[in-house]
Amino acid sequence: MTVGIDPAAFRAFERAGWESRDKATNYAAAWGPITGRAVDCLLDAARVEPGNQVLDLASGPGYVAAAACRRGAVAIGVDIAESMVSLAQQLYPEVAFRRSEAEKLPFPEGSFDMVVANFLINHLAAPEVALAETSRVLRPGGRAAFTVWDSPDQARFMVVLLDAVATVGAPPPSELPAGPPIFRFSEDGEFERLLTGAGLKQPDVRRLAYQHHFASSDALWNCLVLASVRLGAVVLSQPHLTQQLIKRQFERNLQPYRNDTGFTLPVSVKLGVGIKHRG
Repeated sequence: MTVGIDPAAFRAFERAGWESRDKATNYAAAWGPITGRAVDCLLDAARVEPGNQVLDLASGPGYVAAAACRRGAVAIGVDIAESMVSLAQQLYPEVAFRRSEAEKLPFPEGSFDMVVANFLINHLAAPEVALAETSRVLRPGGRAAFTVWDSPDQARFMVVLLDAVATVGAPPPSELPAGPPIFRFSEDGEFERLLTGAGLKQPDVRRLAYQHHFASSDALWNCLVLASVRLGAVVLSQPHLTQQLIKRQFERNLQPYRNDTGFTLPVSVKLGVGIKHRG
């Protein structure tokens, strides 16, 4: 756990933010096409096959659990926010979803062949606790696979906003609890230590790099500000003039990525896999 962070306070902030139905649907529309591109690689890394029992942590709109079911696995998705559980159940009525914190899973030891999570870890104030729970509910020899954002020089589609906030000098809102560093686990060694610290052996961390097209600067702005919790809070808590300054700087930061149909930005992901020790 990172020093200076209150895990309970940050968890409550995240849960409250995602409980908005608008936030859930905005996330599905804006982030789904971006994060969804890592789903098949995540399931491949976990080696999900027909008949496997799969747990999808922080299932959000349900893409990963549904994709696992299409492979013939038996999957269940859990999420901290009831709004996300409701949306996922609406989108994929054939898949089981339920509300649960990743740090306290309501399943017996050794319940699953695989545990997967697409962009969960960067939302956790105490990722070590969630990874210990992951290891607990895995059967011996089971595989766990997680994605996180790559380093700021690689995951540029988010950093154009973060850099704008920094350039303007906008302070973090007082109501925002201290949270985990967004890019902490972009460093391979740090990611591997998280996996091995939970008792997961043979850690393997790899990069997935692709590009994503946005039709306009507003499309990316709305994705980062209106369809997220922590980034949105940083911007929307500012005075109106400061928000305008951030938006102008954001648009300047986007110019190197402009093309005839909008903006195309690099997206980069780290995918980490570990295996629960037998015996």
